[in-house]
Amino acid sequence: MATFLVTGANSGLGRATAEALAAGGDEVVLAGRSEERTRPVLEAIRTRHPGSRVEFLRLDLSELASVEQAARTFLDSARPLDALINNAGIAGTEALSADSFDLTYATNHIGPFLLTWLLLPALERASQGRIVNVSSIAHMQVAGIDWSLLERRAAPRRSGFPDYAATKLMNVLHAKELARRLAGTSVTTYAVHPGGVRTNIWRALPRPIRWGLTLFLISSEKGAETQLTCATAPELAGASGRYWEKCRQVPCNPLADDPALAAELWTRTEEAIAHA
Repeated sequence: MATFLVTGANSGLGRATAEALAAGGDEVVLAGRSEERTRPVLEAIRTRHPGSRVEFLRLDLSELASVEQAARTFLDSARPLDALINNAGIAGTEALSADSFDLTYATNHIGPFLLTWLLLPALERASQGRIVNVSSIAHMQVAGIDWSLLERRAAPRRSGFPDYAATKLMNVLHAKELARRLAGTSVTTYAVHPGGVRTNIWRALPRPIRWGLTLFLISSEKGAETQLTCATAPELAGASGRYWEKCRQVPCNPLADDPALAAELWTRTEEAIAHA
């Protein structure tokens, strides 16, 4: 039996991913901010799949202290982690995190970066640990990264589509840099575009825009297929650091293939976390 940890697992893609894994008999940790909102999901999974092993882990990716506590809680269990699925994300915010980062960058990149690094010992205990970063085709639109957006801020600003796209490029760069740093180990990495999915990642957008988007989006169950494949398919064991869509490897933004840019993102993120 494998163990999986899925962030943002109380709705949308995360919920669909967690339920599919639980249905297969695996142990699934549903990580999210609210136990109250996650409890009905746990109960629904247990009802539909009697005997399934699912549990809640409190995690607010936008807060570094919460990330550290969640990682410590999992590591204290001494379990191997077969796959970490960095699924949670947000768009269209106008707020700062508890550590004074732009909330979109804190939730979509900084928090997952720290969580992944802290959970590496558990991933290395697995026979073939995997890290799956849920990115987006939006990353293809990015022409460059404004590094100032990884710095702490005094006041919030409206985070729009370009910011969301930038964080999704960071997800791909992160997966590729991890693949380089973990070369020779049993841990592999993947970045995926799930498709345009009807999830609450768009919850911060104005209601009319959210409604319009739903006309063009696919179900969470359909969208979860690629990250499930990357997290579990035996034939992908050696395919580290690549970008996937519709369960197949596809080209990514050329910026994501720049090792110097990926290394700079790593260094700047480490500095941001250290300064906070």
